Formats: sequence, C-alpha cells, structure tokens
Amino acid sequence: MPERVVVALSGGVDSSVAAALLVEQGYEVIGVMLRLWSEPLPPTLGGGPIEAATNRCCSVESVHDARSVADKLGLPFYVLNAEETFEREVVRPFIATYAAGQTPNPCLNCNRTIRFGYLLDYATRTLGARYLATGHYARIRRGDAGSYQLWRGADRGKDQSYVLSVLGQVDLAQALFPVGEYTKPQVRALAAERGLPTASRVESQDLCFVADGDYRRFLADNAPEAMRPGPILDTSGRQLGVHAGLPAYTIGQRGGLGIAAAQPLYVLALDTARNALIVGAGADLGRSWLAAGPINWIAGGAPSDPFEAEVQIRYRATPVAATIIPLANGDAEVQFVAALRDITPGQGAVFYRGERCLGGGTISRTRSDKEIAG
Repeated sequence: MPERVVVALSGGVDSSVAAALLVEQGYEVIGVMLRLWSEPLPPTLGGGPIEAATNRCCSVESVHDARSVADKLGLPFYVLNAEETFEREVVRPFIATYAAGQTPNPCLNCNRTIRFGYLLDYATRTLGARYLATGHYARIRRGDAGSYQLWRGADRGKDQSYVLSVLGQVDLAQALFPVGEYTKPQVRALAAERGLPTASRVESQDLCFVADGDYRRFLADNAPEAMRPGPILDTSGRQLGVHAGLPAYTIGQRGGLGIAAAQPLYVLALDTARNALIVGAGADLGRSWLAAGPINWIAGGAPSDPFEAEVQIRYRATPVAATIIPLANGDAEVQFVAALRDITPGQGAVFYRGERCLGGGTISRTRSDKEIAG
C-alpha cells in the first residue's frame, strides 16, 4: 500500500505543486485546509455586530482554489476548523507580546502550534497519515545516526527555514517539503505544466487574521490598554513629544515619530514600565548582544560549549557571524562580531551553520557594547 500523506492546501501555488509532486511520486494524498480565526469585522471597515472578516489563509477564494486543485489531482479534500485553537495559540499571544512592548512574529508560533501541532496531530491520528506535507521552501536532510536536519530552501530568496526553526526531530520525521528543491519560478512553471488553477495566483504578505492588514488598528480595537499615548523621551530623559501607543513603533524605526530634531532620531527602546518611547541618534542604536529563549535545538539537545554560527534576527534579515552561548536554563546568549541596528525583542533569533538551520528562540533582551562594558 502507498504511504498516506496529508498536504496542507492553502489555495496557493506552492502547496498545489507540493500535492501534485507527491501524487506523481506514488503517495496516497489527502488535501486539508485549515479554517482559521479572523477578527469580527469592525464598524470602521463596514462590519456589523456579528459579521467577521475572512482570514486570508482560508478565504472563500482560497477554499475554492484549493478544492479545484484537489479535484484536478483526484484527491479527497477536507476543511478542518481550527478557529478556536488558532485564536488561543496565535492571536492571543500576538496581542500579549505587543502589550509587553515586544514585536512578535506570529508565523513562528503558528508553525509550532497549528501546522505542526494541531494539523500534524489530525493528519497522523485521525487520518492515519505517515507524513504532513506543506508548500514551505525548506529541505530536510538525514544526518548522523539517522537524525533529521532542516536546511534552507534551494531558492534563497523564498527560503522559509526561519519560520520552521521551531520544529524538532519528531516533527521533521513526519514532514515533507516537496518544493524545497525548486525556485519559485520553477514552481510556477510546474503548476502551469500540470494545468493547476493556482499557477498564477498572487501571494498575500499581510497578517492573515487582521481584517485590513493594519496591526495598529487591530491592537487599538482588541487591546486598547496597550495603545495608550505616552511620552517620547531622549536618552537623557527629556521629553520630546507624545507617542500614539508603544505597539505602533519598532526598534530602529526612523519615520513617523511626529517630532522635529536637528538630527535624525530612531526608536531605541520601548519602555513599558513608564509607557515611554525612547529615541536617540543612529549611533545609539547598535546592539552587539542578545538573550533568546527558550531555544529549540533541532538536533534534539543543546551543545555543551559555546560555538560560532550565523544568526538571523528577522525573517528577511541577512545572517551575521556570532558566538552562541547555550545556558543551563534552556536559553542562549548571542555575542555578535559587529553591532546590529535592529535587534528586536519578540522576534526570533535563528541559528545557522551554512545552509543548515540549527534552531532558535525568541529574543528577550539586548545590550550595546557600552552596556556590556559598563
């Protein structure tokens, strides 16, 4: 009997081609789309008391396209309701992280708890599948003693290993990334060759659960206590203006401060204790040290000694050289060779050795060279 694979169909070209390739490789393929939570449509966007916006990952158009792909390939297709789990595991932590003065990446949490939590469990336990496949641009390799490794996708411009750094050995043993060896243009060509209706579909980059893509408006509606105005202070404590709510700003931001100054000012820190936005010159922005955790070590265990690697501090950031120091509590310290201007608490710090992803964790604290020396 062929091995059974559940493909997470999104209605996009990547998951569509992933399904097609698996059918051609002889797997028994089942398509599943997740129905995810979306906020009630606010009155400012034309909504009524019971109307809800559509999550971009499972819009009516997306469901139609995913079903069309399944029909084209002759696959069973199911829509699985994960609204409650998604709202609890992704949306609430997103709001709480912003309220705590940090800038979250909800895709990291979604992959950990929804795709390779809720959906993987449904695929293996309920549908009896051996694997869960997605359209992520990443690759899985076998290492020593049969261990699993996560590698960047062949298309470096589309690589998604950063948001998959939350996976472990059990996850990777049950995961397939069929398009990881291809570039995006190649994937679109494969879709066109097979007559898939999603071959030319445009990708959406907005937050999937925010009705209009404006996270500031979303937070003002859903966490008004986090969007309280407060003082904008320079590094000496002098007030320069008033901010519109700390979640509206991010580390390294230059524009949108609403204050005039003789030199360009940048956001240096979000001080939640004082509800203050701290700004300063570009020279004050660099940070050469961070703490992150808890660290997910993809190999299954933390290295016993400090080691050299490259660290990526945002989804599209360039990896930079650093020394990583694993800590006994499961966290890690990272000392960079050179200071970076946009290390942001709440984002992921992901570790690489060449093309191989070693794991990562959430940035909690940063320090400048001056703070380290002092």
